Amino acid sequence: MSQFAHDDIKPFSSSTDKTSQVSEMFDTIAGRYDFMNRFLSLGIDRTWRKKAIRLFRDDRPQHMLDVATGTADMALRAAKELSPQKIVGIDISPKMLEIGRRKVEAAGLGTKIELLSGDSQTINFADGTFDAVMVAFGVRNFERLEKGLREILRVMKPGAQLVVLEFSRPRTPGVRQFYNLYMARIAPQLARWFNQNKRAYQYLNESANAFPDRQDFVDILNNAGYQKTSFKSLSLGICCIYVGRKGG
Repeated sequence: MSQFAHDDIKPFSSSTDKTSQVSEMFDTIAGRYDFMNRFLSLGIDRTWRKKAIRLFRDDRPQHMLDVATGTADMALRAAKELSPQKIVGIDISPKMLEIGRRKVEAAGLGTKIELLSGDSQTINFADGTFDAVMVAFGVRNFERLEKGLREILRVMKPGAQLVVLEFSRPRTPGVRQFYNLYMARIAPQLARWFNQNKRAYQYLNESANAFPDRQDFVDILNNAGYQKTSFKSLSLGICCIYVGRKGG
């Protein structure tokens, strides 16, 4: 048994490790991932991403890392909003990266954004490489949550900021019931109608429900060695932004 319940939630019932299963799952839905994100979130995810990226403005980072970059939505937005010298995006899904690279080239940002195959638990960069790190809707897919957070901290420069965007469980009565119904029943059914992997969206709901959100995740950040940690709830508690810095 892992330290956190969500670490043991996998997309499929096979005995392969979570990282391999998550990679396979995202490969199966990569083709319509962006469309389904916009559709299922009613476009609100774009606003969440903008708010998260704007937290870096005062830092003016020049070398950024986007962990679990997917199809590079965060990297593209950060390039436009912050104009850093370089953004590296890493992900475990080859097909998501393939789509992301096409989007980067179409935006004319091929010299600024580099997308690489990579896992949060073994980031192939030296200590203190990046002055900003972001993770959007990816930490719940880490095979070992705290190990991944410590590895991210390792590649951050002293004083660098981590910004995490992740789903959370609404606490307001009524909102909570509707959200649970939408994520557990409606979203997977919509995915099925659009010829997507219904099980993939069920997994995303299950992993989000088991994820240690709000102050619980802040406590994990603190335990992993981050400083100046906090969180902010968005959209009636459906999502949270978490921040933390590396000491020094």
